[in-house]
Amino acid sequence: MTELSRYRLRYAADLLRAGGVVCHPTEAVWGLACVPENAAAVARICTLKRRDPEKGLLLVTDSVDRLQALLAPLPASRREAVLESWPGPYTWVIPDEEFAPSWVRGRFSSVAVRVTDHPLTAALCKAVGGCLVSTSANPASLEPARSQQQAERYFAGAVNYYLPGRLGGRRQPSCIRDALSGDTLRSA
Repeated sequence: MTELSRYRLRYAADLLRAGGVVCHPTEAVWGLACVPENAAAVARICTLKRRDPEKGLLLVTDSVDRLQALLAPLPASRREAVLESWPGPYTWVIPDEEFAPSWVRGRFSSVAVRVTDHPLTAALCKAVGGCLVSTSANPASLEPARSQQQAERYFAGAVNYYLPGRLGGRRQPSCIRDALSGDTLRSA
């Protein structure tokens, strides 16, 4: 990573910790991120996307270690299935009442989480020191942004920072599965 890239990463992490919203490349599309503990930042993402907050949002992180408290209550066989898929393009919906704030879970008693294998997204989580809210960079009913320029057309100056980088090369957003049943909720 170049010195400029490290500076940009630190700058984005500082903005996130201060309650900002950062747009960045992920595995397949550009995403909007904020720290999940900041209710105002989460609400701002929902407003930018024109998304009903009751639908909930997913969390992304760089390390399974950050999710141990969430994973511990799962039956051993289901926990093993989840762990075998990470890091990678699998988002799992896991029962939750305390790990994620209610404004992230929406109307659900579960939270969707992924341990990313995208280097920049993982580095951003590491720089912030935890999980990030992660959602595609697009207003409702429009296609997710596949470039920084498209994200900027959608949101212009309403986002605090656009962290430059490349997409991870996947064609589709992550597969979403139910951690208890193993059922696929969204195919990749």
